Amino acid sequence: MLLLATVLAACATRRGHELPPLDDWEQRRAVLAGTSRWEFSGRIGVSAGEKGFNGKLWWWQRDEFFRATVSGPLGVGTVKIDGERGQIAVTDKDGAVTEMRDAETELRQKYGWTIPIGSLRYWALGIPDPALPVDTDFSDDGRLATLRQGNWTVDFPEYREGGGQLMPRRITAVDDDAKVRLVIDRWIFH
Repeated sequence: MLLLATVLAACATRRGHELPPLDDWEQRRAVLAGTSRWEFSGRIGVSAGEKGFNGKLWWWQRDEFFRATVSGPLGVGTVKIDGERGQIAVTDKDGAVTEMRDAETELRQKYGWTIPIGSLRYWALGIPDPALPVDTDFSDDGRLATLRQGNWTVDFPEYREGGGQLMPRRITAVDDDAKVRLVIDRWIFH
């Protein structure tokens, strides 16, 4: 019986919590900006000219700390990104760790592509990064359709249930020379 109770508790924990109602934009923005323990899994594609990658993505957020794991296709390997307050450490498929203080610039210099690592945690939730000025457009049903922050234009063409509320399913972020496509298959809120 104890084993069964432990298994059921673990399953319930993995399922996560339901979000409170997100009835309007200001409430949605406030609730999701204050949500500090969540994760999602899905797929990511990054392109910049001839360079880029596609892979599976798992993102785990705890307060200011995040961990992202990207698994490449055909056994290319797994890359882990750990970050907190603008600093990240990238662990490549061979276990080599590279620490970065200006992630967007240093990723572009090292790999030829970049992702908006500092803002991505907010954009994945379908809200703007509170640290940057923003310009937003909404769809007819009141959902965020597009935001512009920094050098990035971010589109939210599809939403799906996550945590009992509609959350972004597809996100595309484009800057002058990079495009990041994100498809979120599963949300878990803690």
